[in-house]
Amino acid sequence: MRKTLIALMFAAALPTVAMAMPPADGPGRDGPCHEGPRMGMGMHDRGPLAELDLTREQRQQIGKLMGAQMHDRKEVTEKYLAKLPAADQKSMKDEMEARRAKTQADIRALLKPDQQKEFDEMQKERAQRMADREEFEAWKAQKAQKAQ
Repeated sequence: MRKTLIALMFAAALPTVAMAMPPADGPGRDGPCHEGPRMGMGMHDRGPLAELDLTREQRQQIGKLMGAQMHDRKEVTEKYLAKLPAADQKSMKDEMEARRAKTQADIRALLKPDQQKEFDEMQKERAQRMADREEFEAWKAQKAQKAQ
C-alpha cells in the first residue's frame, strides 16, 4: 500500500514539473533546438534527445507523444487514487498540492522581478482555467444525472 501511494504521488507530480518548464520559443531562446512549440520533458539542450539533431517536425511529434504519455499517466493515477479510502485520497491530494505550491514558490524565487510578474499572471490564468474546468465538470455531472 505504501509503495503504491508513493508511486501515485510521484506520477501525479510529473505534470507540475512539466508545466514548470519554460516554453522553447520564449524570449532569449535561439538556436535549432529551440524552434517551434514547447517541447516535452528532456527535450531541451541538456536532454537525452538533444544529441539526435531532431527536426522541428520530429520534436513536435515527440512532444505530442510525451504529452499523451503524461495524460495516460494521470489517468492511471486517478484510477488507483479512486480505490483508496476517502481519508487517504484527501491526504494524498493535500500533500500533492502542498508540494506543488512549494515548487511554484521555489521557482518564483529564482526569477527576476519582471519574470515574477509574468509568472504570477501565468499562475492566475492557470487557476482560472482550472476553476472553469471544475465548473464544466460539475455541470456535465449534473446534466448526466438529470438524463438518468
